[in-house]
Amino acid sequence: MPLTPHGRGEGPSPGLQSRTALRYGTPESDVFFVESVCEDPDVIAENIVQVKLGSPDYIDCNTEEVVEDFMKRIKCYENSYQPLDEVLDRDLSYIKIMDVGRRYLVNQVQDHIQSRIVYYLMNIHITPRSIYLCRHGESDHNVKGRIGGDSGLSGRGKEFAKCLEKFIQEQNIKDLKVWTSQMKRTIQTAEAVAVPYEQWKALNEIDAGVCEEMMYEEIQGHFPQEFALRDQDKYRYRYPKGESYEDLVQRLEPVIMELERQENVLVICHQAVMRCLLAYFLDKSAEELPYLKCPLHTVLKLTPVAYGCKVEPVFLNVEAVNTHRDRPENVDTSRMPEEALFTVPAHQ
Repeated sequence: MPLTPHGRGEGPSPGLQSRTALRYGTPESDVFFVESVCEDPDVIAENIVQVKLGSPDYIDCNTEEVVEDFMKRIKCYENSYQPLDEVLDRDLSYIKIMDVGRRYLVNQVQDHIQSRIVYYLMNIHITPRSIYLCRHGESDHNVKGRIGGDSGLSGRGKEFAKCLEKFIQEQNIKDLKVWTSQMKRTIQTAEAVAVPYEQWKALNEIDAGVCEEMMYEEIQGHFPQEFALRDQDKYRYRYPKGESYEDLVQRLEPVIMELERQENVLVICHQAVMRCLLAYFLDKSAEELPYLKCPLHTVLKLTPVAYGCKVEPVFLNVEAVNTHRDRPENVDTSRMPEEALFTVPAHQ
């Protein structure tokens, strides 16, 4: 069960007892139950306020009215609810989550997929926290329009790194962790922030294979068919001797799992990597993912909320080149070079 771009689901509402069956494959035995039971009145009340106040059912209702009405709904649900029974259901595969993660009961985990489901559910973070995503400062390769490689920061990139340090200090973030890739441009950015950081190989930029350190114009000139094939299916296209976005999503799975466990994290990464992380938290499709806009010198503050994720973009007022390339209208392998290069951003 890879954590694909469309793979992040919110758990059951803590104010309700709920039972979900996850089925994969075709045999009837391949069923895994997920049950969430919450009896903590404080958690239930907080969940109702967070989730139900904005519901169309409660327009023009005050908080007390909403809580009172929904508590009555829960009582009605309880009358028809059938919980998993530790004795009667001892042969079923399931995880039972009590009071939003205070206690778990895991039974008859049969295989690798079920064990990963259990690991995921036991590590989801429910306390308030924020994830900060940004790319490294502008690099020398960015300025020249070259993809990949391991170049250092440009002058403006170094200026951004200093502004990032000031921004992080102003946020006054408790126990902030900083993650980077193993590439020079993210490390140089993190070092300017002057906080301890951890390098992740999994956060390295997508491997462009034979196209590493080339400009789009050079790729079109040397590999016009490959350039068109990538435009046809950017998510699944794999660079010769390189990676696809689909490969990158799978490579980032351990990072995503760890992000779910952590509290406040700043991830300094790369354009393709940031797109994958953003797509996960915003539940974007494979078709949308490769075209998400992740500009340089902009921090995205992600705050997970019930059934979604709040995004606050913060531009740190340091100019940078545009590296975003929209999908061209003509993606045929026989297209003219000017059609292929129409959406290539300007560079030196």
